[in-house]
Amino acid sequence: MTVRVERLYANVFLLSTPGGRLMVDSGALPYTPVFARLLRTFAPDAVLLTHAHVDHAGGAFVAARAGVPLLAHPLEHPALTGQVHDLPYPARRPELGPLISRLHPKVPAQALRAALPGQDLLGWEVVHLPGHTPGQIGVQRDGVLIAADAVVGAPDGAHLPRAAYNHDHAQALATLERMADMDLREIWPGHGGPLTPAQVRARAERVEGQ
Repeated sequence: MTVRVERLYANVFLLSTPGGRLMVDSGALPYTPVFARLLRTFAPDAVLLTHAHVDHAGGAFVAARAGVPLLAHPLEHPALTGQVHDLPYPARRPELGPLISRLHPKVPAQALRAALPGQDLLGWEVVHLPGHTPGQIGVQRDGVLIAADAVVGAPDGAHLPRAAYNHDHAQALATLERMADMDLREIWPGHGGPLTPAQVRARAERVEGQ
């Protein structure tokens, strides 16, 4: 198993196992040319979208046009296809979120397939990590968790996205606590570098003490 990380504003993961090649997320729209090159050189068997926020799914339309299977939790499909525009960014100007969402190319419904908790994707297990969005998912294998925005990596350890960016902040806190109890050796967030279980546990304990 190999994990390669490319930062296209958000982290994009290139996961290789004997079962095949899985790409996780597609980065932000300004990085689309880089993402297109990664599609050509890595040639993934599928692209998994952890959630529909535009910094993680901005290049998804490129994969759809290339005929690469796109996988996401069904709760994220409406935002990915443009049926809903409930983007919570930027925090201080929430009225701009729907406009930003509408300006981003969307994915045709026929290009999307469901990725469900417990499902095996090329040797990786799908894990539901709700809170940041209702259908946010990650994948785990051999003690490594690709955690999307269930946690954020920083030089001083693990953090949560600010409450204004979470669909359900209480649920995001509960997901962080559940991650702290998982049998892991490395956690890769959607932003920032890898985290240790101890760092995630320390952040979860701060939550419990609040």
